Amino acid sequence: MYLGIDIGTSGVKVVAVNDDGAVVDQSSAELSVSRPAPLHSEQDPADWWAATNKAVANIAQDHRRKARAIGLSGQMHGATLLDRDGKALRPAVLWNDGRSLAECAELEAALPALGEITGNRAMPGFTAPKLLWVRKHEPECFDKIAKILLPKDYVRLRMTGDYASDMSDSAGTLWLDTKKRDWSDEVLAACGLSRENMPALFEGNAFTGRLRGELAEAWGMERVPVAAGGGDNAAGAVGSGVVRSGDAFLSLGTSGVTFLADDQYRANPAGGVHTFCHALPGRWHQMSVMLSAASAIDWVARATGFADPAALYAAAEARKKPADTEIFLPYLTGERTPHNDPLAQGVFFGLTPSSDAVALGQAALEGVAFGLADGIDSLHATGARIETLTVIGGGARSQYWGKILSSVFDQPLIYREGGEVGPAYGAARLARLALTGEDVEDVCAPPPIRNVIEPSEKLRDHYAARRPLFQELYRSLAPLFRENV
Repeated sequence: MYLGIDIGTSGVKVVAVNDDGAVVDQSSAELSVSRPAPLHSEQDPADWWAATNKAVANIAQDHRRKARAIGLSGQMHGATLLDRDGKALRPAVLWNDGRSLAECAELEAALPALGEITGNRAMPGFTAPKLLWVRKHEPECFDKIAKILLPKDYVRLRMTGDYASDMSDSAGTLWLDTKKRDWSDEVLAACGLSRENMPALFEGNAFTGRLRGELAEAWGMERVPVAAGGGDNAAGAVGSGVVRSGDAFLSLGTSGVTFLADDQYRANPAGGVHTFCHALPGRWHQMSVMLSAASAIDWVARATGFADPAALYAAAEARKKPADTEIFLPYLTGERTPHNDPLAQGVFFGLTPSSDAVALGQAALEGVAFGLADGIDSLHATGARIETLTVIGGGARSQYWGKILSSVFDQPLIYREGGEVGPAYGAARLARLALTGEDVEDVCAPPPIRNVIEPSEKLRDHYAARRPLFQELYRSLAPLFRENV
């Protein structure tokens, strides 16, 4: 038996996985987010620990007693600032906090080699710009910092007493030399920090310590070892079997993420691609991130009077044809890949008297597909290639949208049984790998295929002709977005 613990933004999830790889028990405990000022997003690290204890306690005692190892995953990028006694100095600044936009520009100006070292542009979501903000706006707090941990690694500290992290989560701090899989002294110095402020680094399938004796007793467990684990996307990929070079998943949730596993380091910071270490040794991954994916469809459904997004999907499918003149730019909350443009906005273009709600819904499905395709092009620009693409997330429920996406990408889409198994499951797999030393491919098999959607030749050619107009609209409007803020 293995436990996987995921420190998410909305809650902590714990799963118990048996030796056959089946989830035999799971539990969760909710978390809330504090937004004390515009663009601010914070959580109290003590809440993570309380939620972890609650979620673990709700796992059946027999499963806890039989557990042989624990793995961790969690929300990435969160800045947890600790003093010399390991106490939190302030609430943690989360991944979706946008206050450090100015500090991103300052960091890139001060260190032109940042993208070359880290494989990424400086963005407010990353940890490093957050520390520059703290240094500028809360200097007394900055001066007291002894250690900086990511959310799951703060929970690890409370579990084992160790200051440790894994490569995949640490790559999201912007302090890692991602190719070398080691802290970058140069980037740390640019933030007024050093290795002394950082946790020890481990591969995701390596152990970092054991449960403290008193905690093991409280949890009704042995002093089992704790694996390094991974950031949420990398751990989710381990759980979904996306571990071999060329394997990818497309997550159609609030945002749209294309995650591509690779056995080589290939960066494209200029294209807005995130290049991180995978949670397994000798492997990396690239991600394109679209900030509004299924959430853009939800917004259009509300704005055009559909009862819910499912009604929009059904009406568009019954219409049985692509949009005529209508095009939708889905940048409702700015965009990351490939534009790295927080000021980009949503736009409907090409409206005529015949443009009804269904036509707008169809254009929305196509616009998100075009935006995701731009991100995939940025991944391909690194020299990597998507061999298999599995679809997960809420948007995966619409097979009609899948046909549009497949035709725009000119790529078959794979739908698997069980949908998204989640980062906690991947964390449990990493714990098993750390304990048994089994082959990664043997443990990290993907779920069985439910069906495959192939591109339509007719739609592929139609969308290939329409997509350049979509791209030109963004280029033409980008200067106007800056004037319309």
